[in-house]
Amino acid sequence: MDADFLNNSNSKSDQLKRRILLRYTMCGGESIADLSHELGLSIPTVTKAVTELIKADFVCELGRQGPTGGRRPCIYGLNPSVGYFVGVNIKRKELDMCLTNFRGDILLSKQYKYDFENTPQALDEMCNRINSFITFSKVKRKSLFSIGINIPGRVNPETGYSYSYFFFDEKPLSMVLEERLGCPVCIENDSRAMAYGEYMYGVGNNEQNMIFLNISWGFGIGMILDRKLYYGKSGFSGEYGHFPFFDNEVICRCGKRGCLETEVSGWAVHRHFIEKLKQGHTSTLSKRYHNQEQITLHDILDALESEDVLAIEVMEEVGQKLGRAIAGLINMFNPEVIVLGGLLSSAQNYLLLPLKTAINKYSLNLVCKDTTIKVSKLQETAGLVGICAIARNKILGL
Repeated sequence: MDADFLNNSNSKSDQLKRRILLRYTMCGGESIADLSHELGLSIPTVTKAVTELIKADFVCELGRQGPTGGRRPCIYGLNPSVGYFVGVNIKRKELDMCLTNFRGDILLSKQYKYDFENTPQALDEMCNRINSFITFSKVKRKSLFSIGINIPGRVNPETGYSYSYFFFDEKPLSMVLEERLGCPVCIENDSRAMAYGEYMYGVGNNEQNMIFLNISWGFGIGMILDRKLYYGKSGFSGEYGHFPFFDNEVICRCGKRGCLETEVSGWAVHRHFIEKLKQGHTSTLSKRYHNQEQITLHDILDALESEDVLAIEVMEEVGQKLGRAIAGLINMFNPEVIVLGGLLSSAQNYLLLPLKTAINKYSLNLVCKDTTIKVSKLQETAGLVGICAIARNKILGL
């Protein structure tokens, strides 16, 4: 595999190759003629670059497409088997992992039980699980381009440091993981990875500006601005859940009071639901509460699906507050699309109806009409395919 162009060369030839690969990641595949038109270059120039990418195994012929009759053009695109990526998504009680080919198709996925704690032992266990998954996949490590790991909180992908979790060593976390896993590693904030996955393969539809809301146990956002994932100065963008939104004196997990996350998150849904049970409200889960059995967020969402009145009431309250927060994002960024993802997005209309009412109430009409609210298409796989695509872009210097 001849991949000298990956060494971040600034020669016109290597820049063109990276432009072609970027185009193929976005469109899947194109004929030489269509690619030349999109890049504004001559057919001979593009043909030469594509031929060299084929020789390097990064591009292959996908077949012929077009109307029947006459000579149909050859379509070229990414070679799916040139290399592979492992994606890892960290959750409170589990690790989700997947193996994707170079094109981004999920070939294998597996879920492991995992207690996510900010301890060296939890880091050791995660590494063991990843190594087990790679062995299970039967893919040789020399064929693995990179392992991408999504971590909640403040992550700087450029330096490789995670400041919210696993900050035990002076060395960057990515370097520590590379030493333990024997493969290049990139780390990313979980909400940004989900945003990029939805942008590339879900409902993002390659819009110019998209905001993804990751409403799980916590609340974070990922932003695509001018078709680029937005990081901010130090890679800490997207901490909207810690915006001082409420005067409720509730202490957030970050240590401050009144954060948006205290009222708009899975944590908030769970807290309010249990508080209402304490106050005497009735629910299909009341018996379990009085028997002092544990009630999880998943239990509340299951009750919601069964039209539990208390679960509906709590979700409507959260939806109204979330809509007000989204109105602020719409007024500020004027995005084409806002995507709801994460665990709470499964609430669908129980969340969407009060949310849209609040958006109409609090956003500027002239700005609001430009924005479409959508629910994540990829759901659980958004972060996995997102981090694999980000890792691929990093390897290719895109």
